[in-house]
Formats: sequence, C-alpha cells, structure tokens
Amino acid sequence: MSAAPKPALPVSVVGIGADGWAGLSGTARDTLRHAEVLIGGERQLELLPPSCTGRRVSWPSPLRPAVPRLLAAHRGSAIAVLASGDPMFYGIGRALTEELGAGALHVVPHPSSVSYACARLGWPVEDTEVVTLVGRPAARLAAALYEGRRLLVLSADAATPAAVAALLREHGFGPSRLRVLEQLGAEGEAHVDGTAETWAHPPGDPLNVIAVECRSAPDTLRLGAVPGLPDEAYDHDGQLTKRHVRAATLGTLAPAPGELLWDIGGGSGSIAVEWMRAHASCRAITVERDPVRAARIARNADRLGVPALRVVTGRAPEALAGLPAPDAVFIGGGLTVPGLLDACWDALPAGGRLVANTVTLESEALLAARYREHGGELVRLAVAHAVPVGGFTGWRQAMPVTQWSCRKTSASADTGDTP
Repeated sequence: MSAAPKPALPVSVVGIGADGWAGLSGTARDTLRHAEVLIGGERQLELLPPSCTGRRVSWPSPLRPAVPRLLAAHRGSAIAVLASGDPMFYGIGRALTEELGAGALHVVPHPSSVSYACARLGWPVEDTEVVTLVGRPAARLAAALYEGRRLLVLSADAATPAAVAALLREHGFGPSRLRVLEQLGAEGEAHVDGTAETWAHPPGDPLNVIAVECRSAPDTLRLGAVPGLPDEAYDHDGQLTKRHVRAATLGTLAPAPGELLWDIGGGSGSIAVEWMRAHASCRAITVERDPVRAARIARNADRLGVPALRVVTGRAPEALAGLPAPDAVFIGGGLTVPGLLDACWDALPAGGRLVANTVTLESEALLAARYREHGGELVRLAVAHAVPVGGFTGWRQAMPVTQWSCRKTSASADTGDTP
C-alpha cells in the first residue's frame, strides 16, 4: 500500500536585496535556514551562505508556466522562494498568490528598489510614479511623460537606460534628467547622471533603477491627462473621432480601473487609446476591418504609451466571436451592418455600457429607434471652429455627431432583450 502524499505546507516568500544575507532580518534568516527547498534566481541563490542547507532550485525560463510544476514537485517540503526586494511589488509574490491563494503563503518582505531609490533621491514615495519595463515594452513609458513628473523606471537589464533615453528624445523629453541607480543597498552601489538628449553612458550593471525628472522641449506637443488629446497626436487618414467629440465620448463611456472596452470600427484607435490612458489597468480591444488602418492603430498605441492595446483585424460582428466579455462597447463605424448592434449588446453583462456615434441619417435612424425602445440618452454633438473669412473671422460648422448611450440593466440582461 503506497504512502499518502505529504500535506502541503505554507510556502515562505522571502525578499532579499542586493546587500544579500547581511541585509536580511532575523526572521528572514531563520526562514531560509529551516527551508528544505530554496527556489530563486541564480543570482539570489548565490547570496545565501552555506548555513542554508536546503536544496537549491533555480527558476527556469519562462518562469510563470514553471510555477505550478515546481510547487507540485516539492509538495510536502518546507519551501522558501527568494524574491528581489518586496515580493508583492512587481515580484514573484503575485504569481504565487494567484497559484496558491494568500492563505498558503508566508511573506517576509524586504525594502523594494523603489524605497531605496526614493531614499537616495529625497523623493516622497507617494509622489513618485513607478513604471516597470521588466518583461514589458519600453513604449508603455510614454503614457507617464508629463512636464515636471518624477518617475522611477524598473529596468529589465543594462541596456534599459539607453532605451529610456532614446524614447524620451523621440517624445520631445530630451531635456529630462536621468539618474541610473545601480546595485541599490549593496557595497558596490553606484549612480550615473545625465540628460536624455546627451546620454552616452555605456551599459552598466543590469541591476538598476532609472530616475527620470521629466522636462519637455519647448516645441513638444502637449498631451494632457484627460481624454481629448490633440488630433495631431494621431497618425490617421481622416478616420478619426475628433478631439472635442472624443472627449465627450470618453466621458460617456466612463472608463474605470480594470475595465475592458470593445472599440468597433477603430479607425485610428483614438477611443481605445484614450480609454487605456485613463488608468494603467484599463484594457481595450479594437476591431478594424482594414489591415492598413489596423497597423496604424498599433503604431498610435505604441507612440501614446499603451502598447498592450489589442488590435483585431476583421469585420464585426464576425470578428467579435471568442473575445472576452466587455464592460463597455463603443461603435464608431458599421452601425448598419446586420446584427452588429445586437451582437454588441448581447456581449455586455448587466451594468455594461454601449455608446454609438454616427454622422449619417441612416445610422441615426437606427439609434433613434433603439432610444425609443430602450431609453438611455440620445444627444447631438455639434462643434464649430473659427476660420478666416476674407479679412474677418467666421464659424465653420463640423458635421454634427449623433450619439446614443445606454446602460444594460439587470432586467434586460436576464430576458436577453436587445437594444
């Protein structure tokens, strides 16, 4: 008769800094000494003394898929996982919590690189924005660039400082001051200083954090923190929701942290881009049938700091099949395509929002019918711009935009009604 498997023990997660064993608390040291299995990166494992006698296991690459396999292989043993700094701050603690649940973990944090960096710089932690480029594209830094803003960038490797300097120059922030803080907390800690426009330092230590004091060049296009970016911020072929209508549309869509938007008929991607810029955790999928425009949307997303925007090239409603359920839907084109409105409404959960814009009479009639049947709000947005008229100035009226917006109620969700 085979022996019963050992019960799972709590997994300890111990933060360790560049100062290694010397910087650990007594609790952290005791935890590591008593561990039967020690899991971590090779650099972290090398920081442990011989008194830590547990079996040492290095994380493979890619790391995330290996987490459940390694935990299962050592079930019943006292496991200690090493993490850089604070395990719950862009660390392995998140993956372990997702896998095991918080109740199965014993976390012993260490000061994060952000805490060390702010201590060296004299920056209040609560006033400092953190952007990680570990396993993420450098383009996401663009969304955090505002005049006078202080940023800490978590580097992926020794090449990251030069990549950050290049991105700052590309976006008109060449005058920004950069300080690279290497091996924070260790005996070999070093700092490198300069500006993005003159950055010529060779790659240094791969364990570094970049401090950025944002300064823009005088002619840099100003991008605000609220919806309604200048039209000049986008590459487009005329298929662009113009600035003032875009601001009103995003206000009606009301993005909230963590929510997902479907942007149907993406055009230049402006609605999806500004939805994602509203909060770092906002997500969006834009559906565009024209491959040239779809590629343009991806470029706009990169340039404006939201490279995670998902672009689906295809014709709605067929292209909607298999997409995750949205919290909100914007329809900027294709309203007269049979079944499109119904498919979008059916995909929304109770409480979800649908906003549709049009400039044609045919589509306006569809929206008016839905408004009569289901309520919501039907508005007409009209914008006029001052233009020269001979030696004087007059108004030039843009095409008015009809907008229908509606929130899906629990009743309509339960009965399967369509808008």
